[in-house]
Amino acid sequence: MARKPQDDPKLDMTPMIDVVFELIIFFVVTIKQEDILSKLNVNHPAPANSSSSSQEDEPCKIEIGRHATDPARGVYVLGGKEMKLDEIDNYLRTTVAGKSSKPEETPVIIKCEMQSPHRALIDLLDRCYKYRLFSISVFSM
Repeated sequence: MARKPQDDPKLDMTPMIDVVFELIIFFVVTIKQEDILSKLNVNHPAPANSSSSSQEDEPCKIEIGRHATDPARGVYVLGGKEMKLDEIDNYLRTTVAGKSSKPEETPVIIKCEMQSPHRALIDLLDRCYKYRLFSISVFSM
């Protein structure tokens, strides 16, 4: 008995797609990834000398709080002592920027109370910029 020729033969693609997905999963699971970070050409910093711990390496820590009588004014605290902005300016000029060979690398840490006025922070940042103190960290308490 002879077969009848089909007019519209169709090829089912579902098994082929299943096999392709299984191969993709197999290759993704078995591939060995290269460690890219180990091959980066990076210059590591030289180890710091523990014998040369000087005033330059020490960060300048300034706190900004809210003035007790005038909440719009800020209070600057340096080393536990309350100071005015002009005194902070003088300290930054003479002690921090004046004694450092690279003032832009001298770290300055500014701690702000949550209720301290923004103007006090802006004034202090302006003074730091004036003396080329660019390594500044600001956070709130």
